[in-house]
Amino acid sequence: MTKSLRPHRHDVILAVAGLLVGLVMWSLGIYSSSNRHLLPAWAALVPLAVLSAMELLRRSMPSVALAVGTLGVIANEFTVGSLTTVLIFTDLMYAAVVYGKPATARRLPVSTGLITVAVTIGFLAWLRTPEALLIGVVTGLVSFAPALTGATLRNHREAAVAARLRAEQTALLAEMDRSQAVAAERARMARELHDMVANHLSAIAIHSTAALSIDRADTSRDALGVIRENSVQGLAEMRRLIGLLRDAGAEQEAVAVPSLDGLEALLGQARTNGSASGLEFVLHDDRPPGERVPAPVELAAYRILQESLTNALKHGVAGTVTVRVARTDGQLTVAVDSPYGERPGPRAPGSGAGLIGMRERVELLGGEFSAGRTGELWRVRATLPAEEGAVEA
Repeated sequence: MTKSLRPHRHDVILAVAGLLVGLVMWSLGIYSSSNRHLLPAWAALVPLAVLSAMELLRRSMPSVALAVGTLGVIANEFTVGSLTTVLIFTDLMYAAVVYGKPATARRLPVSTGLITVAVTIGFLAWLRTPEALLIGVVTGLVSFAPALTGATLRNHREAAVAARLRAEQTALLAEMDRSQAVAAERARMARELHDMVANHLSAIAIHSTAALSIDRADTSRDALGVIRENSVQGLAEMRRLIGLLRDAGAEQEAVAVPSLDGLEALLGQARTNGSASGLEFVLHDDRPPGERVPAPVELAAYRILQESLTNALKHGVAGTVTVRVARTDGQLTVAVDSPYGERPGPRAPGSGAGLIGMRERVELLGGEFSAGRTGELWRVRATLPAEEGAVEA
């Protein structure tokens, strides 16, 4: 972005004030050196006017203003001299460092420092008097001191800008982390809601379909009983989840989390729901007695088995559903084999969210998951880390 050539209001004030002060000092006969008679006294007003004009460009064109100002201050030394001209030059040097290009801002303090050292050594070698040191000090005050001051201010400004950018980036990263945490929590809630309610709704859909398809009073009565039972249980679990969401972050009583200790009850419910479809359920629990697994692993295993049994009720044909649970070599393995094939009557609809949720649960815990058709069976298998400390609760 190019800088505007229109002078800043403060620069106009500096230019006018410098010119007026210089004119007043000249009219009073206050010169920086009154023993120079090479040029008339009014000649000192020319460098003064030039440097005052350069003050208008100290922000928009600092390098040009400094170059012209350097020529002007050198010309001032051939006249009776104006102290105001020298002071304006120090401001142009300062502005060149503060508002100039980064390369110029880095180069000027070094070059003016070297010039100061060179002038001091040169005049000491030439004059061999203590006054030579004074010339070096004046040179440093006119060139090196304002350049160093400008560099210090610029460094502070750049550090402040960098700190502000870092703060903005930190805030942006924090917002991204918050958004990711919200998305992850929504996904977890979606999985939990699906796993809690899908089993009951699938049973309701299956038995309502049976009641509509088979026009027998006893069949309809049994189907309505199963529908009522699953409706009540589904509503209870929905209320529990809604209560958890409402009371999030507040003090609340501990809520019972499903565990593998409830496998028999889970299969009992599956047997009730699947009796009309000719499904039988068999459990092979090969876990060593008394050994516990981390709570997140146990919950994930329970939900995977629950969803697998729900899929068996929705899509399986008449036959035996085999559930296996084992713990070996620090790993918990759960597997469900269900008969798969064409069956008469409509099937309960599915969206595939159950398989996605099971896979996500396993991947979050660092396990392995597979699901697919094997011959006449649909097999779901998950391997989860079972060692204490292997999974963050």
